[in-house]
Amino acid sequence: MAAWAGIEEFVAVASAGSFTRAAQSLGVSTTHVSRAVLALEQRIQAQLFQRTTRTVRLTDTGRVFFERCERIEQERDEAIALVSDKGVPQGELRVSCSTAMGERFVAPILRSFATPFPKLRLSIDLSNRIVDLVGEGYDLAIRTGAVSDHRLIATRIASRGLLTCAAPSYLAQRGIPASIEDISGHECLRGTSSTWHFNINGRDVIHRPDGRFRCNSGHAVIEACVAGLGICQLPDFYVLPLLQEGKVALLFDDMRPADEPIWAVYPQRWHLLPKVSKAVECLQRALPAALNSLV
Repeated sequence: MAAWAGIEEFVAVASAGSFTRAAQSLGVSTTHVSRAVLALEQRIQAQLFQRTTRTVRLTDTGRVFFERCERIEQERDEAIALVSDKGVPQGELRVSCSTAMGERFVAPILRSFATPFPKLRLSIDLSNRIVDLVGEGYDLAIRTGAVSDHRLIATRIASRGLLTCAAPSYLAQRGIPASIEDISGHECLRGTSSTWHFNINGRDVIHRPDGRFRCNSGHAVIEACVAGLGICQLPDFYVLPLLQEGKVALLFDDMRPADEPIWAVYPQRWHLLPKVSKAVECLQRALPAALNSLV
């Protein structure tokens, strides 16, 4: 018996929630689907469904097995598409991105990218957690900083600057720091990074901020800054709109660090899939323009 026997029928039943509907979607008889799934359960020695006269539900084992089998079927279809569908994106594109950049830039760009491709499903996970792309089954992640995982390919798609700022009300009360050393005498609003970066005469200078306020949300940090709670250093897309409105003032503008690269990161084995390669190309075109529109 072939190792693949019964998997397609199992995935169809799990997706449809019914042996009858699964048979209709596959164009076969209900009896064929039922026998194929039963043979699969016997072969792997595990019950995949809880069956009653009215319902068909996955067991705990079935849910785990379904996640893997569904992914295998998608990869099979994508492999076929790679050589037969002239590079048309299809299947599920699973993307991981930080919350702020994802909501504001990446999700709208990828939504526009996916619209012309009816066979492409888009799943975007917005979280500041660094996911294991290979272990957790993601196709693509948008990241900043260094990428050291040898299993991954990183393509630079844009850059972002880091700006240091404070509210005029705070500076009026506490004064303007004249040097990096002066920052230690001020309230620092800390985000996800434990270090602030500056460039002095071509040399990267690192400052470790300290203060009473810390939050892993850039939006919360910049709101605290506008409220006059202290100084912060954040990616430019948080700061520039407020700078134009006069709600914050730049500090150490002549000491800005070099722009950080923004990477599209993906497992090596996925780089030829149309859904991945074309999504990366789209981000390379659209993300720099979206970021520059804030300037």
